[in-house]
Amino acid sequence: MSKPIVAIVGRPNVGKSTLFNVLAGETISIVKDTPGVTRDRIYADCTWLNMNFTLIDTGGIEPDSRDVILSQMREQAEIAIATADVIVFIVDVRQGLVDADSKVADMLRRSKKPVVLAVNKVDSFTKFGNDVYEFYNLGIGDPIPISAASRLGLGELLDAVSSHFDMTQLEDEDDDRPRIAIVGKPNVGKSSIINKLTGENRVIVSDIAGTTRDAVDTAIMHNGTEYVFIDTAGLRRKNKIKEDLERYSIIRTVSAVERADIVILVIDAAEGVTEQDAKIAGIAHERGKGMIIAVNKWDAVEKNDKTIYEYTKKIKDTLSYMPYAEMVFVSAKTGQRLNKLYEMIDMVRENQNMRVATGVLNEIMTEAVALQQPPSDKGKRLKLYYITQVAVKPPTFVIFVNDKELMHFSYTRYIENKIREAFGFRGTSLKFIIRERSGKEK
Repeated sequence: MSKPIVAIVGRPNVGKSTLFNVLAGETISIVKDTPGVTRDRIYADCTWLNMNFTLIDTGGIEPDSRDVILSQMREQAEIAIATADVIVFIVDVRQGLVDADSKVADMLRRSKKPVVLAVNKVDSFTKFGNDVYEFYNLGIGDPIPISAASRLGLGELLDAVSSHFDMTQLEDEDDDRPRIAIVGKPNVGKSSIINKLTGENRVIVSDIAGTTRDAVDTAIMHNGTEYVFIDTAGLRRKNKIKEDLERYSIIRTVSAVERADIVILVIDAAEGVTEQDAKIAGIAHERGKGMIIAVNKWDAVEKNDKTIYEYTKKIKDTLSYMPYAEMVFVSAKTGQRLNKLYEMIDMVRENQNMRVATGVLNEIMTEAVALQQPPSDKGKRLKLYYITQVAVKPPTFVIFVNDKELMHFSYTRYIENKIREAFGFRGTSLKFIIRERSGKEK
């Protein structure tokens, strides 16, 4: 099931980032130290009344001069229109209704996307209540008075947002076709790879326009299995400054990754792995997706007997937080090794859905503890009582311990490595949940 995507749009200084941070809440602090993920976070996973959604801040670069505000807003709104299921349009009660707000409202109205109008900085309903009515002139529905800074009116805002969520997305769970997102920076060959796969198989089951995104899903039949490829290529606007390109690429990546089981990160062999590749990979890693790294344009690289080894090491060093990722060197131009992608997808899918018996897991954990004593602090030693697998996609394990604080990240990684030694789990992340329980409960 893919989570709905909610985008926040608004002029500079109306409180977009404040609203984003308040709604994102603890999510930001939980994931902020994840390696390889953009420090200037523009997306977060949120929950309201048991409904999960992804929140995106389309803030962009704040313009220095007044004459570019409208063009900047237009770009932000276009990003939101292309990507979001629901748009939160935020305006400022203290500045009142300005021309730029009206122009963007026109664009949002034409998009036919659900828009929720939030009038921010209403810290006092007595003082500013009547000023809210001015925003009815935008013609995009009832304005909802809020104060992001004072956390007023947010429940009503989230109720309005969640009322637009498409509950039929649950039907995705009935679709057991593997869904593969092709992600990466612009111009690394994402579309070329899909076109080559399509051309070689010559059986396109369907071209499905992405329901709420401008990515295109392509279903391809290979050896009796139907695969759905989600292409995030096709940045349409030219003359975009670098930061906006990167921001747009990341926003599109989030929406594609949400809908995928497995992510193929395409890297340009001539350029090598970059910081933005690490950011894009981090999005898939956070969401527990299967991961394959496809180094494209490999035919254009001068090679000797050490080239692949050196390249592999460089990628693994940059993406050190996801050592489980599978890697393949391909050429969309010549078709070299592209068919190997299907083998890898099948293998990663199998590992994503693998279940390990509780008895076997506890044998592995007992042996691991005997080989390396758990850490202790101030005379108190960590005790591991029990481990069991509770979910797949990604494989998720619960470990019961005497004190969660003593279960350092490094020891969790040690247990993970022991499980991987026994079962591989190549291409998929593993998730660990640490729970406390007393020795008596054991």
